[in-house]
Amino acid sequence: MARRRRGPPPPQRRHHHLVLLALAAFSCLASATTTTTTSSSKQPQPADILLPALAAAAAGADAARTCWYTVQIKTSCASPRRTSDAVSLAFGDVYRNEVYAARLAGASPSSGAFERCATDTFRVGGPCGYGVCYLYLRRSGGDGWTPQWVRVYEPTSDTPSTFYYGDPLPNAVWYGFNRCPRLAAAATAAQ
Repeated sequence: MARRRRGPPPPQRRHHHLVLLALAAFSCLASATTTTTTSSSKQPQPADILLPALAAAAAGADAARTCWYTVQIKTSCASPRRTSDAVSLAFGDVYRNEVYAARLAGASPSSGAFERCATDTFRVGGPCGYGVCYLYLRRSGGDGWTPQWVRVYEPTSDTPSTFYYGDPLPNAVWYGFNRCPRLAAAATAAQ
């Protein structure tokens, strides 16, 4: 009668345990990556974060160093021919350095700005940021203006941050993108 020895499992069994452990770790990482990806949608969304009190931000902007950003906005060819809608803009970085324009100049039928299929360029001043990762537009009015895309050129970079819209903006709602990893994670955790 042969005696069985108790001791460590044969090498094959240990290998299976390591494979299962590796698969479990990979599954957890894949789940975390999926959560991060879905919170920063490629489609514009209503603001999922509270934008700072804009009056307070404007008052504090005088104390901070001002940087000048070039903002290009292409109006969709599906937009009305001209618009009298008031268009506001807010964008910033992961550190909440936010630039705000209460009403972009020229949003009136006689100004020629925001005409169908046209690209308008604005110079907007605000706090110096470190990589624009969120941008929201707000439209107020009855025309139903539709942006195609918005590009923000930072003073320290030649590569713009581009945000694609293509659909009419809802009236009186901050609408856009939050691609900031920390802001997106904080907004998701708060829900």
